[in-house]
Amino acid sequence: MKTIAGGCACGAIRYEVTAQPIVSFNCHCRDCQKMTGGGYTPVFYVPANAFKITKGTPKYFGTTSEMMGDNVRGFCPDCGSRLFGGQSDFGQGIAAGTLDDPSLYKPQHDIWTSDAQPWDAMDPNLPKFEKYAPRG
Repeated sequence: MKTIAGGCACGAIRYEVTAQPIVSFNCHCRDCQKMTGGGYTPVFYVPANAFKITKGTPKYFGTTSEMMGDNVRGFCPDCGSRLFGGQSDFGQGIAAGTLDDPSLYKPQHDIWTSDAQPWDAMDPNLPKFEKYAPRG
């Protein structure tokens, strides 16, 4: 498998992924809206053991999450780029726009559509879930 890499806007933080994503989705929750300043976060969710930071030390900020308790998000302390979120023993969420090749991101569904803004033009062809997608 080809290594997938990415990083922040200024280059201070770099990461690598050595596996395909477990799932890719657009999260429209209010927390993601506030963290991105946009309508949603495009999440590229990868296996935890396939993710590693190769350069720099991100800062982290936690917010409450209905599914995970605390959702700890990583960002660059120099340029402020939001990079990661949804970290668990199982996986690591990556903000898809931080991938060196963002075209690798192929969303499979939309979650938290109950919080979506009226100006958020979602892809009508993607499955939609009011909160989280069913596990399975």
